[in-house]
Amino acid sequence: MLINKTLGTPVKTAAVFIAAVFAVCSIALFALPAKTVRADVGQPEIPVPALSDVHCASYCVYDKTTGYIILSMNPDEKIYPASMTKIMTCLLSLEYLDTSSKIEVSKTALAGLGNDSSLMGVLEGEKVKVSELLYGLMLPSGNDAANALGEGCVDAFFKKYPAGGNTMNKDGVNAQYILDTLKDTQEHILSSRKLDAFAVLMNLRATKLGCTGTHFVNACGLPDDNHYTTAYDLALIMSAASELDDFKTLISAPSHVFVATNRHRADAWSYVKNSNYLLYDPWLASKTANGTSSHLAAVIGGKTGTTSQAGKGLTIYTVNENGHELMISICGIPADYYFYTTMYLASVTAYGNLACWEADPVTRVYGTTGDYRWVNAPASQQPQYDPLINPGDDLEGFDGLKQTPTPTPEVEENVPDQPEDEILPPLQLFVKNNPVISGVIGGFMLIIMILNVVLMIRINRIKNAASKRARKLEGRKG
Repeated sequence: MLINKTLGTPVKTAAVFIAAVFAVCSIALFALPAKTVRADVGQPEIPVPALSDVHCASYCVYDKTTGYIILSMNPDEKIYPASMTKIMTCLLSLEYLDTSSKIEVSKTALAGLGNDSSLMGVLEGEKVKVSELLYGLMLPSGNDAANALGEGCVDAFFKKYPAGGNTMNKDGVNAQYILDTLKDTQEHILSSRKLDAFAVLMNLRATKLGCTGTHFVNACGLPDDNHYTTAYDLALIMSAASELDDFKTLISAPSHVFVATNRHRADAWSYVKNSNYLLYDPWLASKTANGTSSHLAAVIGGKTGTTSQAGKGLTIYTVNENGHELMISICGIPADYYFYTTMYLASVTAYGNLACWEADPVTRVYGTTGDYRWVNAPASQQPQYDPLINPGDDLEGFDGLKQTPTPTPEVEENVPDQPEDEILPPLQLFVKNNPVISGVIGGFMLIIMILNVVLMIRINRIKNAASKRARKLEGRKG
């Protein structure tokens, strides 16, 4: 009775209130039915814009299988390619260089790269495998990697196709062609003008591919009035690069981890991701704006390019269900519409693949396994990438369309109920599938528990004080 009298009404009321709230929360949490927290929710469809709502300078859908443009807007209009330039840099690097060899990064390769440059992060004097530089070129869009590869290509070209010799490259020239074009000596070119020489090789290849509106002055795509191309020419360059299995491996990789070098002593000194977001969500382009199937089978990969002068652009490589390979280039998306870049690309991709299908409506390719990103294929059939397992591996193992196709399982309209023995108790299912709500309730209950602890400490102190007063009172009476 002494304790009850000493605690007083406010403390007793608070104790009763906290206990009641704790009990109510506990009962409510355990009473939630399983059916209210079921997480079997399908991915909602996101419609792409109509072609008339795509804001860009130009686009082109080129059917590599037939050699025809099947959809375009201003395909021959000159645009600044920005980092889409690196498609050509990658193509030539794979032709001239051994991916297992190393290149020492020079001072000139890093010169002129400002703070706004996209970089792989290599340093002067760093000895880097060509395969690593290629990943640094195509995933983080490293300008430093582009220049290092360009210089490496020129060294290899002069060594393999010397001036005055009879050995010619696939474009029918040797080093004498560069000397004549630059009107300079070999010694001076190799000491300070390697990147100019690489631009000569880039322009020569562009001409051989049939590009009539292209002129390159650098390996990385930095802005220059004399550095330009067209949507159609970019599609032609992508088409040529797609002949190389290593190129397809590069553009289909979602990420990469760089290995140690003489300047970066630890493995995994950098982790990079692919900036082509349609690679991760190819289903965005599976239907046109009105819901018609595009018959897109796969998005293999591509290259982005962005500068304030060029706007935003992408060139990608896709496969249609009829087996046609389509090169899709969209250029000059204004800064005000950067947020819609992936949806614009998805729109052009969807309508381009639909036009391709309507011209040849025969199913030859289904969703399957491999290094392609297959549209609507189940997760079990999607390619699995884990660059942490074998970081820096050589570019090998691309099978592509050589694999035997397997049909994509049809999507069930109704998701079946879980078997009785697999249904989780309400509390476990609630916590698993509703982290926000359960977190709030859990936090609230934690606060109540803390208040209970504080209250108990307060009660003990009051009890001790009451005991002392009682002993003093008894002492005075005695």
